[in-house]
Amino acid sequence: MKTIFRLAAGATLALATASLPAQTPAPAQPVNADRLAPAYPAPYPPAKPEEIKAVLDRVLGYLDTATPVRVIDRDTNAPVTDLAHLPVNPVFDRTDFLLTTYEWGVTYAGMLQVAQITEDARYRDYVTSRLTAVTTVAARQREREAAGPLPDEPAGPLRVRSLNPMLHPRSLDDSGALCAALIKAARDQPAGAAHLRPWIDNYMKFISTGQFRFADGTLARNRPLANALWLDDLYMSVPALAQMGALTGERKYFDDAVNQITQFSARMFVPETGLYRHGWIQDMNPHPAFYWARANGWAVVAMAELLSVLPEDHPGRAGVLAQYRAHVAGLAATQGGAGLWHQLLNRNDSYLETSAAAMYVYAIARGINRGWLDPLAYGPCASLGWNAVAQKVNAQGQVEGTCVGTGMGFDPAFYYYRPTSVFAAHGYGPVLLAGAEMIELRRGKGSAAQINGGAVQLAPSPSRH
Repeated sequence: MKTIFRLAAGATLALATASLPAQTPAPAQPVNADRLAPAYPAPYPPAKPEEIKAVLDRVLGYLDTATPVRVIDRDTNAPVTDLAHLPVNPVFDRTDFLLTTYEWGVTYAGMLQVAQITEDARYRDYVTSRLTAVTTVAARQREREAAGPLPDEPAGPLRVRSLNPMLHPRSLDDSGALCAALIKAARDQPAGAAHLRPWIDNYMKFISTGQFRFADGTLARNRPLANALWLDDLYMSVPALAQMGALTGERKYFDDAVNQITQFSARMFVPETGLYRHGWIQDMNPHPAFYWARANGWAVVAMAELLSVLPEDHPGRAGVLAQYRAHVAGLAATQGGAGLWHQLLNRNDSYLETSAAAMYVYAIARGINRGWLDPLAYGPCASLGWNAVAQKVNAQGQVEGTCVGTGMGFDPAFYYYRPTSVFAAHGYGPVLLAGAEMIELRRGKGSAAQINGGAVQLAPSPSRH
């Protein structure tokens, strides 16, 4: 009986012990939770200039092979190996990217910016070789056109049509970005720029007198609806006008550029958000506000480009600078936690997009470098943004996560489901511009960057008085 009682008591004790919560062994040493390393999705410390340059070199390597100068005889399909001896009907064969689109105007500008900041001649050579080929073939096509109508273009998936948009621009997309790039190339190497000037003048004539405008001079379109403003058109006009002012010294170009910023902003900037709506239709009421990321990129880059050359005594400079700062504040407030920005800036369930982020990094870093923005306030935003953008440049040098070309929409689904592609040409120029400006920032006002209390700080703290 005692044996049975002891067994029962032992079983009861075992059950009671099993039901007790497991005891966590005390750590051998106390843990300081403040010293745990954050799990950042991209590198957090500011990138070094050589790290930034390595990313840009990958981009250059890819683009140099993806966009060869490939001219063929339109009549025989034979390759043309000497641009000094062109056939009667030369055309460009298609490569991964076209050499005369607005996206490639941004790419040429980015290449020149890298060349100027890093003194790496390969980037300038890329621009010189492509623009020399483009203007040489375009000049021959103009001669051929003057001799009589060209025959219809033969069908074929690899054949590029003639350079008609260059000879006869019909939109700001045809003219603005390429014009700005040509002027930058001419100002960069004035001794060898004679072949560029006729095409600069041709583009500028269209921008100034050919494009549809509202009665107050605001550049507009009649698609997708009549009397439409596209925020994209700030980049497709303002940098070219600003550069033409710098090239010629004529104030009328600066005046037009300032007016575009002022008049677009009056209709499209939403002060409560610090952001621009993508589109504005004159006869639509109310005006929908879809804050498309890349369109906001075109706007802030246009303002940065204008401020870079606008004379200090221009009466419109203070207004443009104030508008730029208001926009940058709105953009910084919508940056995603990993450094990129969303396709629709105020909708965090839309995807993260690369080209817009690169544009913002460029515009903000330039503002710090030129003294328009406080490096303590905006340096961490630019640094985090660049680190995130750099992660989107793959080992081949392709830029991932770039939204393809996009029209104007009036519902969120239109923007949410635009595809992304490494062949969306919009990503390459902004990455080059952003990287170049970040190199300058890290060599200059951000050279004393540090991690202070675990957080990035791109400038020394102000001295105490």
